[in-house]
Amino acid sequence: MKRNLKASVVVICVILIVVLSIWGPEKISNYRDKHTMNRVSMEELDGLGEGYRYELTNNEKLYILSMCLQHQVLPETDQSKKNRISNDNMDYEELNGSYAFVVNKKGPTDKEIDEKNIFRVCNQEIGVLKSMGILPDDIKVIENGAYEAELYSAIDVLDPRNNMPVWKVSLSTSHENADKSKRLLDAYVDAETGKIYEFYVRIEEEWEELEPEKIMKKWNEYLGLRGMEKDNRDNPLLETTPYFLKYTFPGMDNGKTIVTVGFYEGINELFLKISE
Repeated sequence: MKRNLKASVVVICVILIVVLSIWGPEKISNYRDKHTMNRVSMEELDGLGEGYRYELTNNEKLYILSMCLQHQVLPETDQSKKNRISNDNMDYEELNGSYAFVVNKKGPTDKEIDEKNIFRVCNQEIGVLKSMGILPDDIKVIENGAYEAELYSAIDVLDPRNNMPVWKVSLSTSHENADKSKRLLDAYVDAETGKIYEFYVRIEEEWEELEPEKIMKKWNEYLGLRGMEKDNRDNPLLETTPYFLKYTFPGMDNGKTIVTVGFYEGINELFLKISE
């Protein structure tokens, strides 16, 4: 009797399994379709909607910024104002080229340095440059009220994904007789990393007391660049001062970036610029 009961149970179970395997998936699918078809559902996915952003190398950033700075008025010192060539006959249509350096009116993103922190970050990086021997130790800190900062975008117009946000930090021109001794006058600062690319600074030392080759090697190390080579072109017309050294760095599309470290005698101004 027990054996017959067990056999009956086994047969019933087998029958149920067969029935479920045949009709179960279809019933489940119909039930799911009934509750999902013709209905709009939303699902939040991480990482979508932010857009594609190309990560530039340090050499690429240097090259783009260099090309862009050639399409705007460079920081001027008292000495460069005296020596600059008049541009009264310039064809301004030529400025609409492949690169642009424009004011960023949208402001920084949450991944970029904002206006409240740019001076603090700049002072922090000045401290790094001092510790590496790029700047003299007696350079004064940047003070709120004495300096101005404006956010720019350096853009490869033909390929806009190649762009970088840049803060231009300058000693305020609102006070004509402001003390410029031992002060940073102008600097271009990476708005993402805080790294200082180009600077003009008044110092007490003379050119003979400086070590320009060491300054360039340390600056190269500071930015993590590659392929630095000394530029031995003998062209006195490239600068308005005889005190300078030029170097080249690999850029983009087989291009090169020229970086100059130099000194304006008389006003004792040390500069490192990344545009000719």
